[in-house]
Amino acid sequence: MTATTPIAFGWYPVSDVGIMTGAIVCAGAALLPDADHHSGTIANSLSPVSDAVVKVVETVSGGHRKGTHSILGVLAFTAMAWLVGLLAIDTGLEGDLGTILIGPGIVCVLLVAFALKALKITRDTKILPWTVSLTLAVLIAIFAPSEWYWMPFSVALGCVVHIIGDMLTTQGVPLVWPLKFRSPTWMRDGRGLELDMIWRNGGNLSLPILGDAGSVREWLFMTPVSLYAVVGIAWAALDQMGFDTMAVWDGLVNGIGDLVTSWF
Repeated sequence: MTATTPIAFGWYPVSDVGIMTGAIVCAGAALLPDADHHSGTIANSLSPVSDAVVKVVETVSGGHRKGTHSILGVLAFTAMAWLVGLLAIDTGLEGDLGTILIGPGIVCVLLVAFALKALKITRDTKILPWTVSLTLAVLIAIFAPSEWYWMPFSVALGCVVHIIGDMLTTQGVPLVWPLKFRSPTWMRDGRGLELDMIWRNGGNLSLPILGDAGSVREWLFMTPVSLYAVVGIAWAALDQMGFDTMAVWDGLVNGIGDLVTSWF
């Protein structure tokens, strides 16, 4: 949604470093709603810290797919990210070392570990997750955009994307938690079968176009989304290294245009 590359929406100009930083944080934040389950993928991503965090979140949120999968949950995660994003140290030095984003760096240790675990880059080991997460977190703390709002924005976006994805499955999500509005009796006794798929018996809301979680439809939906994110990060990285990506893009577009024209 940010940046000015041809494959982005360009709503707000962001530097190449900002794109890569935001993408990493957003990827980790997209797993935050699942920090409500002690047996989840991310529970053991950065032991023993992640285990403790998951236990606290699970207790406060009421269990799996409850508080963390609601509007209130997104607001809570975003508020915490905003507060943490304000923690910075002014070293008095020039350049990138002038301001060290301590708060975002600390949070990113956990978020990076979440992302690496979900992508299966790190296995069930203890040293590698800590090494990679700490390294990336230090780089983020030093080179991330100085504007405070990138942190809460990335966290909010990641959480919202996760909840939308879960809402498109059959189980749905409790958007208005802790309020719980059960579907009417006439839906539950079979007279409103179509609506019952949207307004679940327990009060969850669902638009189950992806079927069950982990289904082939969900995989087909998430694959192009993930590829788009990977291309965006790679594009920003190449830009940062000095490659003329716009020239490549223009050449690709012109080549496709010439090919289409030749067919007609």
